[in-house]
Amino acid sequence: MNHPHVAIVGATGAVGVEMLLCLEQRNFPLSKLKLLASARSAGKKMTFRGEEITVEELTHDSFGDVDIALFSAGGGISLEYGPSAAAAGAVVIDNSSAFRMDADVPLVVPEINPEAAKNRPRGIIANPNCTTIISLMALAPLHAAFGLRSIIASTYQAVSGSGAQGIVELEEQMKAIASDQPFTPKIYPRQIAFNVIPQVDAFTDNGYTKEELKMLNEGRKIMDLPELRVSCTCVRVPVYRSHSVSITAQFERPVDVAAARAAYEGRPGVNVVDDPSAKLFPVPLDTTGKDDCLVGRIRKNLVFDNALDLWVVGDQVRKGAALNAVQIAEIL
Repeated sequence: MNHPHVAIVGATGAVGVEMLLCLEQRNFPLSKLKLLASARSAGKKMTFRGEEITVEELTHDSFGDVDIALFSAGGGISLEYGPSAAAAGAVVIDNSSAFRMDADVPLVVPEINPEAAKNRPRGIIANPNCTTIISLMALAPLHAAFGLRSIIASTYQAVSGSGAQGIVELEEQMKAIASDQPFTPKIYPRQIAFNVIPQVDAFTDNGYTKEELKMLNEGRKIMDLPELRVSCTCVRVPVYRSHSVSITAQFERPVDVAAARAAYEGRPGVNVVDDPSAKLFPVPLDTTGKDDCLVGRIRKNLVFDNALDLWVVGDQVRKGAALNAVQIAEIL
């Protein structure tokens, strides 16, 4: 697929804008770019490689000459328009959860399972959940070295994971508190300013949220580990951008810290920042707007055999969404 015609669905949203930026920064070899969004956003001008492109209204007839369609407009839009794009001959790369667990749709992180992108019976490739991507970027090199058995994780997820409205809610609450004004939370169930909320997405019958179960189900599919055991608690924190994850990982084979650090050498997309004596460890500001995930606080777990504790941070808008999708397009 040389010099493909690319479309971005949801081009005016946060991830759509980041996709546009990734395509330009990585000099993606496209021949033509189409920007699609709702009727409300149609007519807006966006700039790509110094030229203005007019955003068009998304319809079922938008994909007649498109080779690759990058979708980031929510699961409902993907379910409605993704099959139309695929039927028109485009390869759909979908950022929503709509198709992730479909057996006929590969779930791809290019640094981990790029070969999966080649087998796409429905013409659709799914982008994993952002927290899953960031976590597995840290775990895949260790799995290759030691054989991953289980994951216990706690996430610290930025408000931009809720979209632009999450950032607005945090900013409005901080201003209201500073001026001693009342406010009512709209996006989150509790105050997010100067607080943390142990709920991301809706709760399910077993007490876990949908976000927490994504780490289990998507991790098994991406890593091809159907017996992988995962327990996760997802927490929203008052940070603008970049998710952090505390992970305890247990392995089949004995592990040590030096071997773990060595496992990351030469691995694309992930870097070790781990020198506690110099207070060097990853924080969200280190990864905001950056491609790579960062790993630190690597240490042997004191409870489980063959287990490590680690801390991983990554930009969930970038690697957790837009960049991963563009990297899949690069495979094509």
